[in-house]
Amino acid sequence: MAELRAEIDRIDAELVALIARRIACIDRAVELKRAAGLAARIGPRVEAVAGNARAAAAAWGLDPPAVEALWRQIIEWSIAREASALGETEPPWRS
Repeated sequence: MAELRAEIDRIDAELVALIARRIACIDRAVELKRAAGLAARIGPRVEAVAGNARAAAAAWGLDPPAVEALWRQIIEWSIAREASALGETEPPWRS
């Protein structure tokens, strides 16, 4: 069990590193969105990212709705970060 737990801990550390890389991309997106006058939330992109996660889950034999739910939390966290950086007080939730 100790070896398995150590492997899970290594994977968790890798996941956090990947999340940090994703957030760096989100921060770059803020710069690009600011320059282009775009809002934090872009509805079609949100749905595309959720759909990509769902399809990847299915390809890996995972539960697509469960993975999509997890990804939607990551997406919402990312949008909140962007909205804050862009100074959006009331993000356009349906753009």
